[in-house]
Amino acid sequence: MTVALRLSVRPALAVLAASLLLASCSTTPAPVAETRPHDARTFTPVVPTTTPVPGASLYQGTYAGLKGQASYQIEVPDNWNGTLVMYAHGYAGTGQELKVAPPALRTYLLSQGYAWAASSYSANYYDVQAGVEDTNALALAFPTLTGGKHAKPGKYLIMGVSMGGHIAGAAVEKETLATARSKVNYAAALPLCGVMDEEYEFQWLGDYTMAAAQLAGQGTRTYPQADYQDRLAAIKAALFTETEGSHWTENPTQGAKLRDLARNLTGGDRPVFELGFRLAGTQSAVFSTGGADGTINGILNKSLYGNVGVTYRWTTGPTPTAEELAFNAALPRVFASMKANQARPDGLRWLPRVNGEFSVPVLTLHTLGDFYVPFAHQQKYRLAAQANGNGDRLVQRAIRAAGHCEFTAPELVEAFNDLVIWEKTGVKPTGDDVLTAATVAAPTYGCRFTRGVRAGVEACPAQP
Repeated sequence: MTVALRLSVRPALAVLAASLLLASCSTTPAPVAETRPHDARTFTPVVPTTTPVPGASLYQGTYAGLKGQASYQIEVPDNWNGTLVMYAHGYAGTGQELKVAPPALRTYLLSQGYAWAASSYSANYYDVQAGVEDTNALALAFPTLTGGKHAKPGKYLIMGVSMGGHIAGAAVEKETLATARSKVNYAAALPLCGVMDEEYEFQWLGDYTMAAAQLAGQGTRTYPQADYQDRLAAIKAALFTETEGSHWTENPTQGAKLRDLARNLTGGDRPVFELGFRLAGTQSAVFSTGGADGTINGILNKSLYGNVGVTYRWTTGPTPTAEELAFNAALPRVFASMKANQARPDGLRWLPRVNGEFSVPVLTLHTLGDFYVPFAHQQKYRLAAQANGNGDRLVQRAIRAAGHCEFTAPELVEAFNDLVIWEKTGVKPTGDDVLTAATVAAPTYGCRFTRGVRAGVEACPAQP
């Protein structure tokens, strides 16, 4: 079974539209612009010192970003084909230093005649607003930052990983094109292991950590759950028999319930889920968010998290068991603030939306066992795209791997090439069905586009 946290696409939009209509009829003065904890943070860009690839020119330094100076890298091959690929890096933590991360496909892009550019963004934390704006500003500054040696690109593409996948997805949204300060019309997008539903990601993190505490006998009736990190050792001890190595082992009682509850919350039965569930790195990353208050570390002023109406289950019968009913009754229930991530009068939302409203080809990759940014993101993105008439503009591929963003070079190259051909010729590449439960649960699901066998993952049947 699956638990539908938000299968209806953006139900709050209707309410928001109504509130905006009422506001337009009011004579009340516009509210004073909000400030948030994130606005007081300062960061220091680190100028890259990378060596250029032979046969290419590398430009690196700092430029003006949304929240201050950001670092950048631009690399242009001698045989440049006129297309610029913008690369958006993933979450870089909460430190002060801002660093550029070149794309994994750097040398391949250059060998095929593509220039690439990447920003550090002008802020760390989960600041997707800065990520979109600073990536776009860098794209527009390409002729200037290359010293006038290269003309304005004839075409822009965008790709990104994890939080950068969120950036890449948001960058081609209708809302972004209408409200961003720096506007770029990307010809296509390649979000990799991306946060394709920003509300679901933080719903998932809140749900899992709260459910784990409750199953461990460490839950509270309040939200946020105070002193969660102080209770974490006891939570893990009650749920897992091993948490010291690279793979954790859940116990057969409460730990097994947590595993199956998580399966339902992250996309349903599918290959590689259990291996992903046991990966120490991603389990630790998810548990590190326990006790959060729903503001995404001050990116928002109000809580985005809400769980009213959600039924958490670890069984598959038609109705919840008595134990599940008692479990659900004991959990704290909170409403998300409708104004937590409202539209802003001066540009993008603080947390840019991925609504499924795009007009260019989009191709995604996602690993089946990803426990940090779960596979359910692809299911929710598909529903959003279809609801907006964009199902034919979206191709999604499932990869049989357990880790977050654990892709091989052949998988990335194939996806990039197929996207480029699609954008140039209109010939749509093939992808995977992410919505049919029986298809996703099949033992061979993900074999079609997986290139290479990962340790602990069953190999796919040989192709005839």
